Amino acid sequence: MLDAVVLGSAAGGGFPQWNSNAPACRRARRSDGAAVPRSQASIAVSANQRDWFVLNASPDLRLQIEATRVLHPHEGLRSSPIAGVIVPGGDIDAIAGLLHLRERHRFSVYAPARVLSVIAANPIFNVLAPDCVERIEMPLDRQIELAGATGRSGVAVVAFAVPAKVPLYLETAGEEPGIAEDGDAVGLQIVDLGTAKSFFFIPGCAAMSDRLRRRLTGSELVFFDGTLWRDDEMIRLGVGTKTGRRMGHISMSGDDGAIAAFRDLGVKRRIFIHINNSNPVLLGESPERKLAEAAGWEIAYDGMEVRL
Repeated sequence: MLDAVVLGSAAGGGFPQWNSNAPACRRARRSDGAAVPRSQASIAVSANQRDWFVLNASPDLRLQIEATRVLHPHEGLRSSPIAGVIVPGGDIDAIAGLLHLRERHRFSVYAPARVLSVIAANPIFNVLAPDCVERIEMPLDRQIELAGATGRSGVAVVAFAVPAKVPLYLETAGEEPGIAEDGDAVGLQIVDLGTAKSFFFIPGCAAMSDRLRRRLTGSELVFFDGTLWRDDEMIRLGVGTKTGRRMGHISMSGDDGAIAAFRDLGVKRRIFIHINNSNPVLLGESPERKLAEAAGWEIAYDGMEVRL
């Protein structure tokens, strides 16, 4: 049986964002019950309640571990149930948290080849000593079993490309990055090898392609990119100059948004994750939250637990 715990549900910067004085962030700082704070997107998953795997090494990872009892040390003076970290993309949101795990704990980092090359190119990640932390390539579109601390974990993963652009810090100055489905962003299918049940984790996606549509049709559960409610949201609010698509994120609403894209896919449970502080669905009483829920979507929150 797969157990998943949402460690963080917000997009980069979290909610409230450290330098945002927008009304929603002010409400979150006042402990407004309808504006619940959220850390940056990450999930922990296990099939045996012993070996846990973190999806996305969020910059907030240390605090997320402390807030999640199943990830606390429980043996000897130093230990951790974290057997591995799965890094699907090279964005800061997905890799920065690795630096919190540098205290010589044995675990594996699983990532596509191009993400491993990003990590290898930056010597700061050498604080993860190679005699403790193995880096394992995740080939796209191939199922691999994740290693438990003392044996089989019962969890496998399939990594697959989704429509995306290159990470911001890898863009070429003066050039408009295009949207492609060649591995700049990767979705994950997490599989329970005992029951064959699975769920999808896709925190960054620029569009719904035919290939992605076929993959998700009829699935049990999808955690999906919920960064923005509308494509020009940041521009309208005066807090940015880019559309969601330019940033590599599909919007929730609109004819080409996620809600419309999922309407006929037969996905049994749909949960938005990686939600930007500008997105009104973070506010419990907002019309946008009601529209999303009426369309059958849930809004992820830190500490949310899901079992398959």
